[in-house]
Amino acid sequence: MQCADCRGLLHAYLDGELMPDEREAVRQHLATCASCAAEYETLVALSRQLKTKLERPTAPDTLKARIRADLERAESTAAHPPFQTMAEPPAGRTPRRSWLGLVAAGLVIAALSSAVTATLVHRNALRASIADQVLSSHIRSLLPGRLTDVASNDLHNVKPWFNGRIDFSPSVPRLDSAGFPLLGGRLDYAGGQPVAVVVYRHQQHVINVFSWPAETRSVSPTVVRTDHGYHLIHWSDATGDFWAVSDLNLAQLHQFVALFARAESEGEPR
Repeated sequence: MQCADCRGLLHAYLDGELMPDEREAVRQHLATCASCAAEYETLVALSRQLKTKLERPTAPDTLKARIRADLERAESTAAHPPFQTMAEPPAGRTPRRSWLGLVAAGLVIAALSSAVTATLVHRNALRASIADQVLSSHIRSLLPGRLTDVASNDLHNVKPWFNGRIDFSPSVPRLDSAGFPLLGGRLDYAGGQPVAVVVYRHQQHVINVFSWPAETRSVSPTVVRTDHGYHLIHWSDATGDFWAVSDLNLAQLHQFVALFARAESEGEPR
């Protein structure tokens, strides 16, 4: 197994998603290649950090206290019902059955609120996890010999290279006239799946554009993170999910993303 093949399978190897023969091939390669082994250890460390961030959300103490007080009040009312000879309760007093119903409704609302909160936390944590992976991949790509698997400034060489390697056709718009020449492309992994990376340059700055089939509604370009001088912008549309990463200044990176997204949506040569 070559180093490039091994690096492309590391995420799947870490997640236990490889077939037995692939897993054994990667294991043997890691045992003999210090460089790939070091990269694998970096991924393991990153995975541990992400698991720490993804702790199960808990209800706020104030919500717990309120539910506990409501339950105690309801139990007290049930254990010591007021003496009544009238068929109906006095005006202004809530029947015990109605009170218990209110408590039950409150518990349902609290549970639904907690579920919504957990969903939002999970969604944000998932995007943070993908952002970590995308940023790590971008930084690794800046090492010698890692930037592209196919080096070309011709989209007719770059775009067909992905055929058979991924199950979708990535966007490769021409942006040379705007000052963003194409450098090539490579195959990478993010979110446990193979993704396409199209590489551009502006002056001395590298721009990696990660893409894969969209699974969510369309999202306008949003700055997800600025970390150690690297900016990450995420957006999606009907054709895919996109992440642009670069140490280019943020205004110019926004300009690049706007040009890329417009060319992609208008169906210009890509």
